[in-house]
Amino acid sequence: MTPSSTPNNFALVGAAGFVAPRHLRAIHDTGHRLVAAVDPHDSVGVLDSFFPQAAFFTEIERFDRHLEKLRRRGEQERVHWVSVCSPNFLHDAHVRLALRVKAHAICEKPLVISPWNLRALEELEEEYQRRVYTILQLRLAPSVQELRARLMESAGRSRPEVELTYITRRGAWYHRSWKGTEVRSGGLAMNIGIHFFDLLLWLFGAVEKAEVHVADDSRMAGLLELEGARVRWALSVDGDDLPPEAVAEGRHAHRVLAIDGEGVELSQGFTDLHTRAYEEILSGRGFGIADARPSIELVHQLRTLDPVSARGEGHRLLRG
Repeated sequence: MTPSSTPNNFALVGAAGFVAPRHLRAIHDTGHRLVAAVDPHDSVGVLDSFFPQAAFFTEIERFDRHLEKLRRRGEQERVHWVSVCSPNFLHDAHVRLALRVKAHAICEKPLVISPWNLRALEELEEEYQRRVYTILQLRLAPSVQELRARLMESAGRSRPEVELTYITRRGAWYHRSWKGTEVRSGGLAMNIGIHFFDLLLWLFGAVEKAEVHVADDSRMAGLLELEGARVRWALSVDGDDLPPEAVAEGRHAHRVLAIDGEGVELSQGFTDLHTRAYEEILSGRGFGIADARPSIELVHQLRTLDPVSARGEGHRLLRG
């Protein structure tokens, strides 16, 4: 695929969601246009900031019908891309909708919750001759790319000790929403951790061994033995786990990757990479199904493991 010299038509699923504004800005800033959007909730005033003329639907069936109507009108009016920002458990169905109307799909993380659905999407890619892309924006951060280059230069030396900490405060609403429902979100590891597990595998290689030390509605932690590192990791949506310095600075999230005690700060500058991701995708260099598979398979494994004792080797968050 090569960049188009004329604007492409986009449609978006999940216009009222948290992440939708990042996709809307990315579509706008890459010079393309949104022609249709859908969400069962009608709090979508954000559309006025980017694409006030876009058709809007609250029923997915009417949205589907509209996209099919546009497809039949020819190349100038058909939808070329569908951006999927819906709840995790609907991603698979909405990517399939995109392919059926002969559009490429750009799907938020996670691409699917169950790894066996990836093969079906690959078959549909081939059947419809369209591509499925996903957003793995942490890979595009300059500081992370520099880190990966340094790690590749030092490959074969002593295996580093790594600690990944991601704490993001969530209120009571979180546990009452689809995000806090295991079968709809995939749980903490899938909903808030998938980007970071993808990052770990991208930086340090395949999984050799995995343990889970704690797993409940608010916290998850464990140990990974990767080809190139030994990783203690912890995820939390409990604000009480935030370190004092984060609380003092008024921050609601704390993201740190420490390699042999040296921290790589992930809390700043990592929320505005969607436009860069779209640039890569529209130039044919985006991340597809094969890129998403390792982290999805890992998270599925972690979700099915029974917690075991950390034996003194757990993440420091578990040690108080």
